[in-house]
Amino acid sequence: MKKQVLPTLKLPDNPGVYFFRGKEGKILYIGKATSLRDRVRSYFNPDLMKVRGLRLVTMVTISDTVTYQETGSVLEALLLESKLIKENDPIYNAKEKDDKSFTCVVITKEKFPRVLTMRIRDFEKRFEKNQVSVVYGPFASLSQLRDAMKIIRKMFPYRDICELNQSRPCFNAQLKLCPGVCVGAITEADYKRHISHIRKLFDGKKTEIKKSLEKEMKEYAKKSMFEKAGLVRNTIFALDHIKDISLIKEDEVLSFKNNDFRIEAYDVAHISGTSRVGVMTVMIGKEKETNEYRKFKLPEKINDDYEGLREILLRRLAHKEWRYPDLIVIDGGTGHKQTAEKILAGLGLSIPCVSVVKDERHKPKNILGNKVHVDYHKREILLVNSEAHRFAIGYHKTLRNKVS
Repeated sequence: MKKQVLPTLKLPDNPGVYFFRGKEGKILYIGKATSLRDRVRSYFNPDLMKVRGLRLVTMVTISDTVTYQETGSVLEALLLESKLIKENDPIYNAKEKDDKSFTCVVITKEKFPRVLTMRIRDFEKRFEKNQVSVVYGPFASLSQLRDAMKIIRKMFPYRDICELNQSRPCFNAQLKLCPGVCVGAITEADYKRHISHIRKLFDGKKTEIKKSLEKEMKEYAKKSMFEKAGLVRNTIFALDHIKDISLIKEDEVLSFKNNDFRIEAYDVAHISGTSRVGVMTVMIGKEKETNEYRKFKLPEKINDDYEGLREILLRRLAHKEWRYPDLIVIDGGTGHKQTAEKILAGLGLSIPCVSVVKDERHKPKNILGNKVHVDYHKREILLVNSEAHRFAIGYHKTLRNKVS
């Protein structure tokens, strides 16, 4: 592992994992990179100061050194980062380690194990400990993990959803992404070798995989099983030439804060001032979290949107077991925004707030709030606001139909 003193950084233009370290070498943060040189230097770009956020600024400020570990590919960097975060539990990766919305890879404990990609919260609901052989993660980006698994699956086909003893090969078997477990086209021993290679890849043991594959290829060749030897040779070639440069797409200096950046939007719905209801919708990173949407049936005594907004926010913020948002989006103008900010101030919370102003056709025409948040999160703000309006109208119609 190489060590560099800040801010004079001479890092390689290669993929790998980097470590911001504090006093006595304590790891503060672990990140992955397509180019170690470009990624780490970007943390010190003055143009990004406006969007870094206090958490990142603090981490960079108290760091004494940066160390790094090169990898043979971006895929390996992605897998190694997750492994090292889990092992070292850096303080500035805490959210990434604990957030249940993040994803993991599960290998089940079966005769022909399944390899599954799923949300951590879904895994915890679905599986008991004795049903699982190993779990890898968490991974902050679902799209990155899916792309990674596509690469891995082409090298080492595996079973995910198919059942044993089917009459016809599953769809993935037809695409050569499942080795035909479903129709008995692979032995238990051969399939377990696939699983072993996948586990070693996640554990950062690519060299061991290559040695094992080379030995396997020679054994097939000695037995004149040239077709199988050729398939193993192709796997070795694929392992050495992983085309994964697009796996790490986002700027991690920004995603440091925004991969798990939580935005909550609130809206009130009613007909002619009656039957008011409220809702909360949620986005984490760039994805809607529909399972965290909430409905609020408002008391009849509430007779305007400001009172409705107060009621919703006070009831929501009383739930301290729900993770507080990094940004709040209100539907309305200056008055609605100020109402929300007064409530937050009264509770001693410093959560930034923006409001989406609509035109006469109820289309967004302006966003009020801090320009940094508005510019950087504009897409997410408009989407989560639109979701809140849709969800509120749907809830209101449901209650109205029950009454009628």
